[in-house]
Amino acid sequence: MEFDLSWILLGLSLAFALGWMASRFDVRQLRMENRQAPKAYFKGLNFLLNEQQDQAIDAFIEAVQNDPDTSELHFALGNLFRRRGEYERAVRVHQHLLSRGDLSEDDRHRAQHALALDYLKAGLLDRAEEALIKLEGTRFEAQARLALLANYERSRDWEHAAQVAQKLQTSGQGSFTGRLSHYLCEQAAACVAAHDIPQAQAHLLQAVQIAPEAPRPRMDLAQIQSTLGQPALACDTLADAMVAAPTAMGLIAAPLAQYAIAAHQGLRTLEQFKAAYAQAPSLDVLDAIVTLEAASGAPSASAREWYARHLEQEPSLVAAAKWIAGEKLEHEQFHPQVQRALDHAVKPLTRYRCAACGFEAKLHFWQCPGCQAWDSYPARRVEEL
Repeated sequence: MEFDLSWILLGLSLAFALGWMASRFDVRQLRMENRQAPKAYFKGLNFLLNEQQDQAIDAFIEAVQNDPDTSELHFALGNLFRRRGEYERAVRVHQHLLSRGDLSEDDRHRAQHALALDYLKAGLLDRAEEALIKLEGTRFEAQARLALLANYERSRDWEHAAQVAQKLQTSGQGSFTGRLSHYLCEQAAACVAAHDIPQAQAHLLQAVQIAPEAPRPRMDLAQIQSTLGQPALACDTLADAMVAAPTAMGLIAAPLAQYAIAAHQGLRTLEQFKAAYAQAPSLDVLDAIVTLEAASGAPSASAREWYARHLEQEPSLVAAAKWIAGEKLEHEQFHPQVQRALDHAVKPLTRYRCAACGFEAKLHFWQCPGCQAWDSYPARRVEEL
């Protein structure tokens, strides 16, 4: 039988035509898919820039449906859910990413970090802790440790907080000696509540060694010594605090005056206060001077004289109110009303204000109740800032 080459040529032509048609179909379909995905993506981006988060989420969901293998769209969608407070949906998106076998190692770490943030925002601290610990040794390690530190602080787990702070300091993320000192003071307070005074003192002495310039450990230690009936020792402890932390003199003055009176060391402490006031005038130090002079039998006019001298140096409504409290007015029958008005006016001026967030409080806090920052409250009151 004779072989006909025309059939071979016809077959090749047909195969070429079919291949060309198939390629055109694939290219056309790919172009359509690529047009749909970027269109939905850019639509979502436009909504996001215009702060239309609901529409942005719908657009990103559409983009994810068109291209479910795109991890960036999943990250964008998960972050949007978290920002809107839809933490359960954000968790599902990031857990879906982690379940994918084709995800790169870096994207897997990124998804793990995003999942940890979801748990933190949702207040699921135990799950957040577990997710953050898994980020050790990744490029998110420093961020995870900072988040873990905040997590332990919120749950008042001071021992684990100290361990994380030590790791951050060792890795060159800054100095955490101040926080470590506060953590020990918090542990000491817990020991005092549990009537374990020796362990509380041990924590505070360790805190003094870690941060010798910090006033809090010595102040807390002096309070324990005073409670144990050792006012003279408490005076010595606060005298050391005055030298180590002169900027905290306003916080040290009132308790030191009390301990000095109890230890019969009022005159010696009075001279220390006068020297400190001469270098840096402060209303709290001034009040301590007035208290010690009154306890030592000084004449009652002495207090008004001190407040008058303070007014000569700088205007102070607080000092003026205290001066006028002991002054005889021409119309003395109106003195109580005037005094109440002045006392009401000076109340906001005697508060402490956080330098980080501006939160004001009657008491001085070592950690701001508003922004959770440490040592953000100056030792001077609002009027003196």
